[in-house]
Amino acid sequence: MDMNSYLSGTLLVIFHSILLSSAAVEPFDLLYDNAIDAFHSGDYENVVRYMEGALSSFAKLRHTKVRCRLKCKDKHRFDADPFSDLKFFDVILRRASCLNDCMENKLGPQSMHKVSEDVIQDFNRRIPYNYLQMAYLKLKELDKAATAAHTYFQANPEHVEMGRNLEQYKNMKGVDSKHFMDREARPHQKAFAEGVKLYEQDQYGEAITFFEEALTQYFKADLECRALCEGPQRFVEQDHVLYRYSLYELISDHYTQVLHCEHECVRDLATRPGRLSPMENYLPLHYDYLQFAFFKESRFQEALACAQSYLLFHAGDEFMTDNVEYYQEVLGHSAAPREDADWYVKRHQQELELLKVGSQNMGVEYTEGNYWSSSGGREDSKRIPSGTDGWMEYVPISEKKNGTITVVQELKEGGPLLYDNVKLIQNSEALNGTQRVLLDDVISEDECTELKSLAHAVTMAGDGYRGKMSPHTPNEKFEGATVLKTLQFGYEGRVSLKSARMFYDVSEKARKIIESYFMLNSTLHFSYTHLVCRTAITGQQDHRNDLSHPIHADNCLLDPEANECWKEPPAYTCRDYSALLYLNGDFEGGEFIFTEMDAKTLTAQVKPRCGRMVGFSSGGENPHGVRAVTKGQRCAVALWFTLDPLFRELERLQADEVIEALDKVQHSISDIQINPKDEL
Repeated sequence: MDMNSYLSGTLLVIFHSILLSSAAVEPFDLLYDNAIDAFHSGDYENVVRYMEGALSSFAKLRHTKVRCRLKCKDKHRFDADPFSDLKFFDVILRRASCLNDCMENKLGPQSMHKVSEDVIQDFNRRIPYNYLQMAYLKLKELDKAATAAHTYFQANPEHVEMGRNLEQYKNMKGVDSKHFMDREARPHQKAFAEGVKLYEQDQYGEAITFFEEALTQYFKADLECRALCEGPQRFVEQDHVLYRYSLYELISDHYTQVLHCEHECVRDLATRPGRLSPMENYLPLHYDYLQFAFFKESRFQEALACAQSYLLFHAGDEFMTDNVEYYQEVLGHSAAPREDADWYVKRHQQELELLKVGSQNMGVEYTEGNYWSSSGGREDSKRIPSGTDGWMEYVPISEKKNGTITVVQELKEGGPLLYDNVKLIQNSEALNGTQRVLLDDVISEDECTELKSLAHAVTMAGDGYRGKMSPHTPNEKFEGATVLKTLQFGYEGRVSLKSARMFYDVSEKARKIIESYFMLNSTLHFSYTHLVCRTAITGQQDHRNDLSHPIHADNCLLDPEANECWKEPPAYTCRDYSALLYLNGDFEGGEFIFTEMDAKTLTAQVKPRCGRMVGFSSGGENPHGVRAVTKGQRCAVALWFTLDPLFRELERLQADEVIEALDKVQHSISDIQINPKDEL
């Protein structure tokens, strides 16, 4: 390396260091990674330092985005008269410049704050609070540990161990009720909940104060939510590499995406942490509660305005129409709806019209949903809707795919096991569920030993989870490998080709058994095949309060509170059956468990051992998880299957081709070409 190159490299490092040191906000993903590293090394003081810093930076980044976008939008407005194309783009360009200057003045170079979607999802799921809870517990700061645990549990109510841990905190010295608070509570939802509580206690005057505060905070949160929609958008079903858009088509598609995001804020603001479906009738309920509370306080003018406001959302509602007539009779005159409700609904309706036009331009059919689903007549004396557990009408689509009804296969079980050595241990009845089976001796001890040895040679940390070493719990290391990757290792001579072939053959054997036992009337295809190991991390097993794999369903998003499982992304909705073939049992913990839909009530438990396989249908009828592996390593072949050939595993099809070629030339594999990119 010459002196000029050396100096250039040194100056670049110094320049980057200056940028980092001068930034008002440190990148939260860097702090998060530092906190996780500290956790794995047992440095709990730095876990707290870095994780609290990451949470602070995450909040500051969000706040700055909102403030800068609103500031620049207000500073450069579309209010020129007469309006021209030049003026339009002048405003656009000045807003962009304003936003860039504002963000960099507050945060430093924006490139420092470009964070992966995985990290953002961790923060949205409140994963940092799980680390904080454990770190504070280690540091014996029990009050802060209880707060972190409570905050995490609010968004993860299916986390059985955390729920138990919270019960333990309640009995610990130095912890009282005030410490069980949600650090991430949304102000509008918190005020609304307080208002409902007071309303149900007939404290109407106090309830009014909280409902009004809830509305104020709601409209503030709506403004912030919409501002955050102005970031980069994904162009669904559009290929911008092969198809070149004109200027206005590009602007139209981008704005339609932003508009759709803004429109969905109505759903976001009504959804509680960790829930999948919004609270039913959420915003209209504020006006319904208020109209009756004002009535009880003899404030009829305000009651009438709130009743009229409710009718903006539910025009013609019979019960509220009767209320309006009553208030008008008492007052002797009518009254207009409240300005906040009138403005909100008008904007909502205008957006719907624009969305329809924009969707047509993109070649997508836009279907208007019922955003203000009413729950029907009110029979109670307080004149409130009978259902307040959900919000908009949200129909599970478990029997629909692409808008069409799919044929639900008749559920059967008890078909032949195909192989003489395989033993049926428990059926669905014995496992307290439906479409469940437990089998033994699916493979031999020698096969278990060989596959476990193969796993040690080919599995990589975080495989299948974008390199995340501990995707399910920070207390265990997760490693995996696919069939194609294993065959490639065998072809390259890095592992025994015989062992690699065994992995392929064993997974095919498992597929045939599941297809036959559940008497499926169509072929079961591989959706994903994974050789996986979970290893307990030494020094991190004291006070374990988590599961090795949290309770979930494989093809839908489990919603324990609503007792539903929503068949929607990011769940793998195409999966129909699942199976786990265990390779060993010489470890502590790691039991496979089935629960009820509440993610708490245990229905069955399976202790892994060599050759044991549990199989089950992949839907919400079979919530399941894995207890903490507290010592040793647990290895298994994890298999997911689909009845739809369109969703067959691509790597499996490529592996089939490799096996076919191997069979043709037997031991000669010199002509086989495997593209390493195939496993990306």
